[in-house]
Amino acid sequence: MAIRVPSADQIVEVGEELGLRLSEDEAAQYLAAMKPLLDGYDTVDSMADELPEVRYPRLPGYRPEGEENPHNAWYWRTEIKGAAGGKLAGRKVAIKDNVCVAGVPMMNGASVLEGYVPDVDATLVSRILDEGGEIAGKTACEYLCFSGGSHTNATGLPVHNPWKRGYTTGGSSSGSGAVVAAGDVEMAIGCDQAGSVRIPAAMCGIVGLKPTHGLVPYTGVMPIEMTVDHAGPMTDTVANNALLLEVIAGADGLDPRQIGVPENPSYTGALGQGAEGLTIGVLKEGYGHPNSEPGVDERVRAAVAQLEATGATVREISIPEHLVGVAVWTPIGVEGTVDCMMHGNGFGTNWKGLYVTSLINRYARWRERADELSHSLKYVILLGQYMLNQYGGHYYAKAQNISRRMREAYDRALADCDVIVMPTLPITATPIPPADAPIELAIQRAHEMFANTAVFDATGHPALTVPCGLSDGLPVGLMLVGKHFDEATIYRAAHAYEQSVDWKTL
Repeated sequence: MAIRVPSADQIVEVGEELGLRLSEDEAAQYLAAMKPLLDGYDTVDSMADELPEVRYPRLPGYRPEGEENPHNAWYWRTEIKGAAGGKLAGRKVAIKDNVCVAGVPMMNGASVLEGYVPDVDATLVSRILDEGGEIAGKTACEYLCFSGGSHTNATGLPVHNPWKRGYTTGGSSSGSGAVVAAGDVEMAIGCDQAGSVRIPAAMCGIVGLKPTHGLVPYTGVMPIEMTVDHAGPMTDTVANNALLLEVIAGADGLDPRQIGVPENPSYTGALGQGAEGLTIGVLKEGYGHPNSEPGVDERVRAAVAQLEATGATVREISIPEHLVGVAVWTPIGVEGTVDCMMHGNGFGTNWKGLYVTSLINRYARWRERADELSHSLKYVILLGQYMLNQYGGHYYAKAQNISRRMREAYDRALADCDVIVMPTLPITATPIPPADAPIELAIQRAHEMFANTAVFDATGHPALTVPCGLSDGLPVGLMLVGKHFDEATIYRAAHAYEQSVDWKTL
């Protein structure tokens, strides 16, 4: 396919978009000068793309309905078998539907992507298959992953919490939370930019980890904003979480965010060591948010007391910067989303990672159907575009600078304690808003729970949620935050707590 050569009139129009006022004669001269550059485009067009090999056979599967999908948690079911043996032999793993699985439809919760079929496997998918795991299907997620609720998927089918129908699972990894909580699978993959692994894990009563930024390659996963994108395991137990992370972690040579990543990391070895000798820092500012539910704070404090009873040393710490964590995340998440996911058609430019060109081709047409975007995405990109227009990226840049200071504040605290603990969320699962809910309510239900989670996407610290009891019959999560690339210590503490109680009776 030859590149479509622009006309002089089209060059004039492009100039107007860039603030240039060109005459027709000037446009014609520029166009003539472009011929060698256009020839270069033609050469690239004629060459084969450079994409990872798809190594395991598969059939596309099918869309489950009715009794086969009671919580609306599955977008697609399939059976992709991996190697004959390995760490995940005999295990079925669900994959969030923003992760590429070659030959299997991927919607990412969005009508603008419906019908797209990837031609590559994400690195983490290949690693699961290489270790003998079976891909059981793709799980429903929020519209382009931009919601902490479970009501914005373009199918119109909200994902219901297995603990209480009509209540949210949390999001955006809503389906992954539900399929693990319902017992469909023991393991799933989620992705986290402001809490999208930890929110549904906490609301559904399972274990969810947002790893250190870059530890798990994001290769083959549709990004939102490169500096806050994380992929991580969502599982029924701490042991299974550590096992799945062990499989998917490590550099792949395709994701330039993987700086300082340990080679062949081991996490299962940290299990069973107990909490004795660990110092737990209880973050004062993690409690008592304006929307905090007393039952949540009480359950988490009781969990901390249980950790102390198992031998850990517990002390209260204060990090005042935590209270502005969401504020610092906001320009990064708002303006970065507009630049990377919207203007950049999902991938943007200026990095050396893998570009899934078929996904870019499909998603680049989102503007033709922009009215179909979810309310929770529209209000963010409207603000983001306004701020970029008015301030030229100043606040995105400033927030990124401040985030380094935020990271240092947590690092100072972690120099004196092994992990920092707090409630994962200030609230438990909330009612799913009706499809015709006012815009304000739909947005509130999507973005009301980030008080403790979002900041660690900006600072990159690993953070794990483990269930620690029930409040009014709904799960509560305890969040443990550790040093960069020290997931092993988090697992040690979380496993010690998990083994010491039956959280469902608390």
